[in-house]
Amino acid sequence: MSESSPLPPVRLTSEAELARDALATPLLSRAARLARWAGPDTRVGAGGELVEEQLPGAADALGLTGDDAAATASEAWRVAVDTGLVEIVDEEEGTVAAGADLALLTSGAPQDVLGVWLTALETVLADASVPDLDDLADAMDGGGEIDFSSLDWDPEAEAEFLDGVLGNLYLLTVSEGGAGESPVPLPALAASMIVPDDMGEPTNDVLEQVSDAMMRLDDQFRLLEPVGLVDFQPVDETLMADTDEESSAAADEADVSRYGMVRLTPLGLYGLRARLLESGLSAPAVGDLADKGADALLDGTADFPPTAARAETEQWLARREPLAAARELLAAARGGDAGAPLRRLHCQQALSLVGLEAEPALREVLDDAELGGLARVWLSEHGAADVPPPSEAMIFWLTIDTIAAQLAAEGNSAELQGLVEGLAQQHGGFFAAAWRVDHPATPDVLEAMGRLHPDKKVAKEARKAAFKARSQQGG
Repeated sequence: MSESSPLPPVRLTSEAELARDALATPLLSRAARLARWAGPDTRVGAGGELVEEQLPGAADALGLTGDDAAATASEAWRVAVDTGLVEIVDEEEGTVAAGADLALLTSGAPQDVLGVWLTALETVLADASVPDLDDLADAMDGGGEIDFSSLDWDPEAEAEFLDGVLGNLYLLTVSEGGAGESPVPLPALAASMIVPDDMGEPTNDVLEQVSDAMMRLDDQFRLLEPVGLVDFQPVDETLMADTDEESSAAADEADVSRYGMVRLTPLGLYGLRARLLESGLSAPAVGDLADKGADALLDGTADFPPTAARAETEQWLARREPLAAARELLAAARGGDAGAPLRRLHCQQALSLVGLEAEPALREVLDDAELGGLARVWLSEHGAADVPPPSEAMIFWLTIDTIAAQLAAEGNSAELQGLVEGLAQQHGGFFAAAWRVDHPATPDVLEAMGRLHPDKKVAKEARKAAFKARSQQGG
């Protein structure tokens, strides 16, 4: 995931719903139960871990049975300590007491609960980057230190790999046209980290790396599911035991889900966004601009996909009276700076969501050189009476402004090329008049039209007009 490219905005559920989800996660709920179970006779070791003889009692308190019961109870205890649900009273004696944060789970605000959950998430993410405990034991030297070289394990690289995978999963989830709420196949997620973007057919070596990464992720997502970060369908274990190559190949084509599927939960989206913000990245959420001014709305949604921009605008409008909102949007759309045409385009799109209550605001700007054109468009589309026809100068100004906005929004798109071809075809003297338009973007728009038009003669006319416009503006 690029650090420079802006991330699409995420749609989050309410903090109250997220807090309820956090309290219901298996890991946090177990940690809270153990914090309430702990008493004067509870003892911990030097690292805050439950002493071994007390693990069966902790497992019983959680209703756990089976071979993994003690390990599961131990993990829940460690989360209880890390999140402050349990406090070490006396390190030498190994005594504990309920922590101050335990009360937050029942009487705190949703944000307090989510704060505890985020701490639990960090604990689990750190665990997910650690090798198997059996491997760690084998790597211990005589002095009790871990020989990392024998593990072929780089702690920083492992953490960066998991962060990268989760970043890609977040991007796939929030991108328009991406996975959304659908699960992502584990092989695709592994390949996103291993296969270079410019590689055509992956080599056998690369495919082997993807397979290894997929199995690492299978282990890691098994750890991350109980904290509520993901919904995870693990790799089908029969695939590893299957020695029949033909049946394995058939399974590969028939059901990719056997190789593992993962999706972020609403709580997971919240958690990863919080981590992205903590790392200094911009990770917007729909609704962030609802309490800000119209200028922030129009500028802030410039990089949003259309669906997200509409959702953000709807939330902004919902908090305002239609007439006041229209006046604020129109005021923010004014300007001769490079970003002004795109602001006016977004203003027009925002106003399309406002009803006839806004009509007085649009009539107030009919004579405005920058806003009069879009006001006439809005009034006509809403069936208003007595809409004065635009002057030729206003039509040309609005045309330049619209193309400048499209260039800023989409670059040299096929849609814009079609618009350029249509303009040149419908108006034989377009370029002879267009270079005189008193708009800061006129030279750039005409140059772009010269680039985009497929007819060499027309393209040359556009470039000549651009030169005249630049000369007229003193450029």
